[in-house]
Amino acid sequence: MKITIGIADDHMLFLKSLSTLIDSLPSFQVTLEALNGQDLLKKLAAGHPAPDILLLDVGMPVMNGILTATQVAKEYPAIKTVALSMKADDMTIISMLKAGCCAYLLKEIHPDELEKALLEIHTRGYYNADAVNRNSRRILQKANEDAGLDLSLREKDFLRHACSDLTYKEIAALMFVSERTIDGYRDSLFQKLNVKSRVGMALEAIRQNLVVL
Repeated sequence: MKITIGIADDHMLFLKSLSTLIDSLPSFQVTLEALNGQDLLKKLAAGHPAPDILLLDVGMPVMNGILTATQVAKEYPAIKTVALSMKADDMTIISMLKAGCCAYLLKEIHPDELEKALLEIHTRGYYNADAVNRNSRRILQKANEDAGLDLSLREKDFLRHACSDLTYKEIAALMFVSERTIDGYRDSLFQKLNVKSRVGMALEAIRQNLVVL
């Protein structure tokens, strides 16, 4: 039985091209297409079968990706929502994660990587490409699970703030420390979580239940 995919994107050409690409992958089938969040929710409310995974464009008109993801998470919690965008800035990504998305994919993603991402989202419930490699990540993850992540109270506090829309400078002011100290917390957590960016850190924090958004 194929994994069903829904896509909401206001660019018709991209929507149809992506649908064709996903339909060509052996494990997947696109069962729902929409041009914006409102269109998507109307179709689901009318009884259209909910897909296993829903790809949401971030910058749709009428109802954008953040509002749509929030509503889908509330009304259809079984659907795994995934942000899809050309934008790669931290704040946009974290906003989509806070809205309930389990992954953030760039539209320039290679088809092979897209297939890997969709399979991982379906089986694990999340996808985070921000790791040195799969093997090292598994090894580190196993070690963390065996020993528990050794996070200080200040690192936990920083991690909670880092999963918000605050800048690092604002976090430093809020925690009454220097920006250099914040850099130290960040670098330490990057190493402990085996990630390379704030987005990767936020994804791992959510996956490991270190923070609740």
